[in-house]
Amino acid sequence: MTDLELQQLRREKWRLDGKPIRTIENARSFLEDVGFCLMYPQRPPLLAPTFIGAFAGSDQHLPEWQQAFKDPRAAEATELMVRLLRERTAFEANLGDENNGFLVAASVFPYFYALTGERNPKLGPKAGSRSPYSALACDAFALIQSEGPISKQRLQETLGGSVSLPALDGALGELWSKLRITRVDYKPQEGSVWDVVYRWAPDAVKEGVGLSVPEALSALVSKYLDCAIAMEQSELETFFGRFIARSKVKEAINALLAARELSFIHIGGKSMLQITPAKVAVGSAAKP
Repeated sequence: MTDLELQQLRREKWRLDGKPIRTIENARSFLEDVGFCLMYPQRPPLLAPTFIGAFAGSDQHLPEWQQAFKDPRAAEATELMVRLLRERTAFEANLGDENNGFLVAASVFPYFYALTGERNPKLGPKAGSRSPYSALACDAFALIQSEGPISKQRLQETLGGSVSLPALDGALGELWSKLRITRVDYKPQEGSVWDVVYRWAPDAVKEGVGLSVPEALSALVSKYLDCAIAMEQSELETFFGRFIARSKVKEAINALLAARELSFIHIGGKSMLQITPAKVAVGSAAKP
């Protein structure tokens, strides 16, 4: 395989080949096929498909989230994405930027939950010197748990006028990074709408709690490689290092290599990982 062939295979997989997704059925199919994607491109670039790219059918002149308000394609793509969230075909995980969603297919979400989610999701977080949660995050969780789904605007109003939007965003980010909450809707007048994950997606959370971290990580590594066709090991480690220690990612890759589920391929002078191709059965010789 050459570099050019790899890029062409990705373009087809990521729907950048002039075949845009414009219906809810197409959107479901695309997300299920790739497993997860960004809403918009980001800097520095992340090796992953984008929803806006699949919607446009191209990677040319795509807006980043800062320019999205000026691009009519972004409004249409967002409306389609929100429909996926509402019907629970897609969920959002936190890559550190609320403005650029990271969409995860419903079939893949339990594996992400197993990596970062709480094993006892109904137990509210508690603040403290060793806790990853601030007092505001704990208050926000309690409010979402009792009142959700609830918009960010209503959250701010109910928590008190002294709570600034940046402080609330930080608290929501703390909860979102552990998949305690997720965005479930968006209302132009009120902004993002949040709910606790265990109530919004009880089956996915139950499945995720029952998965071990190595099991979930192995499944996600395989899905990511299927999506990207082939990539360097360092790219895999960088991507999943956002969710879990890189040492755990290396262990998962080594286990998959040992099981021969992954193999190396040389492309453009680089050694890359790929899903091991299925062996082609050799037909038996014809009898005289």
